[in-house]
Amino acid sequence: MSGSNRLAGLKARPKDTTVEEVRRVDEVGEARGFVDRTPRKKPGRKPSPRTYQLHPKVFPEVGKAIASEAERLGITQGQLVEKLWEVYCKSTSK
Repeated sequence: MSGSNRLAGLKARPKDTTVEEVRRVDEVGEARGFVDRTPRKKPGRKPSPRTYQLHPKVFPEVGKAIASEAERLGITQGQLVEKLWEVYCKSTSK
């Protein structure tokens, strides 16, 4: 038998997909050590609502000043930028 025609004689047959048959097949599979491989919930932390990334290029002294001020306030640099944005928006809405 040549390698290229090994599957030529096979015929497709419809599978029984009744609820009872699927349950029976699952039970037989579990009894023989096969486990359910349906996708599970993604492990780990839930995503943060802060998902937008900014990568500003600033002079080194400005970057150091922002980092030290955020550290002094006990917040992240992103939170400091958000506060600065709020102040800016209030000052321009006159």
